[in-house]
Amino acid sequence: MSAPARIDLHAHSTASDGTLSPADLVRAAADAGLDVVAITDHDTTAGWDAAVRALPPGLTLVRGAEISCRWYGVEPAIPLHLLGYLFDPDEPALAAELARIRAAREVRAERIVELLRADGVEVSWPEILAGAGGGVVGRPHIAQALIRAGLVASTTEAFGPRWLGERYRLPKEDVDVFRAVALVRAAGGVPVFAHPKASRRGRIVPDELIVDLAAAGLAGLEADHEDHSPVERAHVRRLAAELGLLVTGSSDFHGTHKTVHLGAFTTDPAAYEAIVAAGVTPVASG
Repeated sequence: MSAPARIDLHAHSTASDGTLSPADLVRAAADAGLDVVAITDHDTTAGWDAAVRALPPGLTLVRGAEISCRWYGVEPAIPLHLLGYLFDPDEPALAAELARIRAAREVRAERIVELLRADGVEVSWPEILAGAGGGVVGRPHIAQALIRAGLVASTTEAFGPRWLGERYRLPKEDVDVFRAVALVRAAGGVPVFAHPKASRRGRIVPDELIVDLAAAGLAGLEADHEDHSPVERAHVRRLAAELGLLVTGSSDFHGTHKTVHLGAFTTDPAAYEAIVAAGVTPVASG
């Protein structure tokens, strides 16, 4: 009897804020013993083609993106992330929204650098842009500049309140989560709520919102994630069962930006097959 497939549906490359190129990401996934990996960079599909070209034999690639969203049902609005899988990247409405978010992220990052420099912190915007390598610029790239300058020892410290977590934090341009679900569905994709109850990340949304999102087309909830406690994972699973939603598990791998490894959490093959059956973009096999 063969072993169950090992499926990790949330990983990042240098197309956003990961430290491995798309090609290196799929090679690392194969080396980690995965059978399936998803590339889900923030608000971009730029890494898809390179990942497909480098796909090792025996590895299947799920193409996706992690979309920066916000729920405006409370004040201030709560940021959250939506994983969109197997959608058509050329669908005009979704492509335009992702382009808008990426442009706003770059403006925000440059403004943060201006604030740092105004306080005498010697970081270079051209250097940070170069470090992003053409990917979506975000706070992790600024954190790396702070590390290189010897001002902090780690990404965790850079994201603390003295730095990018509070003093030099600016709001992001996000998309309303209901609009994001509708856009992913209209593009033939499968929307899954990333780490929905991860209280260690900050404020979380109420169950009532997830009920409403399920009615609006949400397909699943990411339960097994390093930022979910065992109690939070169990809560997500119960909620998914009540609402008839898929349950996924994944590493949210970022390379050296985080300590979690590829395959640290995985998705049940039945949930994966349901996602594949619902998506418009076929999976790629090496």
